[in-house]
Amino acid sequence: MNIGVLIAVHGPREGMVAAAVGAAPGLSVARRCADLTEALAAARAGIGSVVLVSEQAQLHRGVVADFTSMGVAVVGVPSSPDGEEHLRGLGIDQLLPADADAAAVLVAVSAASSRALPAGPADEIPEQAPVERGIIIAVWGPTGAPGRTTLAVSMAYDLALHEPTLLVDVDTYGGAVAQALGLLDEAPGIAALARASLHGALSEDTVRRHALQAAPGLRVLSGVTRADRWIELSASALEPVWKLLRTQAAVTVVDCGFGLERDEELQYDTHAPQRNGATLSALAAADVVVAVGSAEPLGIQRLVHSLAALDAVVPAETTPRLVVVNRVRASVAGQRPREAVADALRRYSAVENVWTVGWDPRACDAAALAGQALGERAPRSAARKAIQAVATAARRAAVAVPSRA
Repeated sequence: MNIGVLIAVHGPREGMVAAAVGAAPGLSVARRCADLTEALAAARAGIGSVVLVSEQAQLHRGVVADFTSMGVAVVGVPSSPDGEEHLRGLGIDQLLPADADAAAVLVAVSAASSRALPAGPADEIPEQAPVERGIIIAVWGPTGAPGRTTLAVSMAYDLALHEPTLLVDVDTYGGAVAQALGLLDEAPGIAALARASLHGALSEDTVRRHALQAAPGLRVLSGVTRADRWIELSASALEPVWKLLRTQAAVTVVDCGFGLERDEELQYDTHAPQRNGATLSALAAADVVVAVGSAEPLGIQRLVHSLAALDAVVPAETTPRLVVVNRVRASVAGQRPREAVADALRRYSAVENVWTVGWDPRACDAAALAGQALGERAPRSAARKAIQAVATAARRAAVAVPSRA
């Protein structure tokens, strides 16, 4: 039996490792990959059943899980003792020693491959069980970085603990979901689904190929990698995408951009592309909208003004809405900050029920640094518990919405 090996190793060990694989009986170099993106593409195409990886900036638990889900075993090739510890921390148990020869490579690869699922062509990747009708939760907020992505990522992670969940990034101004979870931001993600939709080629297989596994039960469709690519996410292309995603996960959480203007400065031509089209499309498809603002006085002012604009797009009477105020603390809202922000929104926006997330910089910074959701990095943090309550309430509200045609 010949075992095909993918090599995604950086640094001076790459050549030695490739030579050792080539010299080992029963092993062959399936491909020497320039980076992890190429290695993942090769794995999806059914090339190779084992991948050798070194520590590198783009390698994280999500990538390891992605390889594993495709039946490709992962073997670590550390460049130093610190690198060895890092790879073990990512869940890679099988490592090559620094002085590994052909025999050692054969032992490590054979041991790893014996524990992996048999690799097959891309169309044999295990499918996500169809869902009768999944719900869509849109996370939106005004300009000023109120914490839309933090909220969306944390909600999706917590919901995925109980049922299959998709996290989608359609922020055409500053999409950051992939970075927040330490994923490959070069992945085509939602743009690939939009392109397939435009050409009439959208299918369940399209989702399976482009949704990255970020955690058990959680898959991610990353956003556009550069702001100038916003034109790829048109509303007309995304409309069929939302219908398909309802069948691919029990819950789809969408991280939206802040803009709500329908024509922006293109009013002279209503057929011109709209940069806010992706956000407007997601809001229109959503079963519930989670509107998040920041607790600073300017943040509250922006939220108050923007809620009126949101109501013109998706009226609260037809689409349930949860209003969340993030980073609540006494230093910006007074001695009783939760009551203060709730009173302000009740007075100026007639919002009777306000969800608050307290100021928790230590936990949020740790999660951002590690490229993890709050629930994974700081499961007992106050912010995580507050967002968990929001996620539960949003799901309950979405389930109560009558099925849409």
